[in-house]
Amino acid sequence: MNKSMLAGIGIGVAAALGVAAVASMDVFDRGPQYAQVLSATPIKESIKQPRQECRNVTLTHRRAVQDENRIAGSVLGAVAGGVLGHQFGGGRGRDVATVAGALAGGYAGNQVQGGLQDRDTYTTSEQRCKTVYDKQEKMLGYDVTYKIGNQQGKIRMENDPGTRIPLDRNGQLILNSNQA
Repeated sequence: MNKSMLAGIGIGVAAALGVAAVASMDVFDRGPQYAQVLSATPIKESIKQPRQECRNVTLTHRRAVQDENRIAGSVLGAVAGGVLGHQFGGGRGRDVATVAGALAGGYAGNQVQGGLQDRDTYTTSEQRCKTVYDKQEKMLGYDVTYKIGNQQGKIRMENDPGTRIPLDRNGQLILNSNQA
C-alpha cells in the first residue's frame, strides 16, 4: 500500500467519525418549533351606547275656569230655589220658604257649576322621550401565558392562539402568519 492510499483511508475514517459525532450531538436540531399555550384569557370591554326612546302620551287638561267662585251657579240656583220656595206656605211661612229655597238653590247651583267646571276637559297628545343605554361587549384581545422549554411568558394577542404558537428560527414568537 502506498502512502497516499493510507492517507485517504485515514481521512475517510476521520470524516466518518466526525459525521457520526455530529449526528449523535444533534447539532441540526434547532430546539422547539412551537411555544406551548398555558392559558388564553379573553379581555372584553363593556360599552354603553345611548339612544332616544320616545312614546306618545295622551294628557287630559282642565279648561281654564271663567268663574272661580261659581257666582253664576249660585245666583241662578238661589233665584230658582227662591221661586220654588215661594210656592209653599202662606204669610210669614211663605217668606221663610222663599229664603230657605233661595239658600238651598244657591248651594245646589254652586255645586252643579263646580261639577260642570271639573268635567270641562280636553285631551292632547304629547311625545315623551328618555335616554336608554344599550350595552355591548367589545373584544380587546387575549392575555396569553405561554411556555418555551422551561421559560414562561405573557403576551396580549388579537386572536385566541389555540394550544400552541409557532416560533421563528431564533426562538421568537410568530404573532401573525405573514412572518413564517
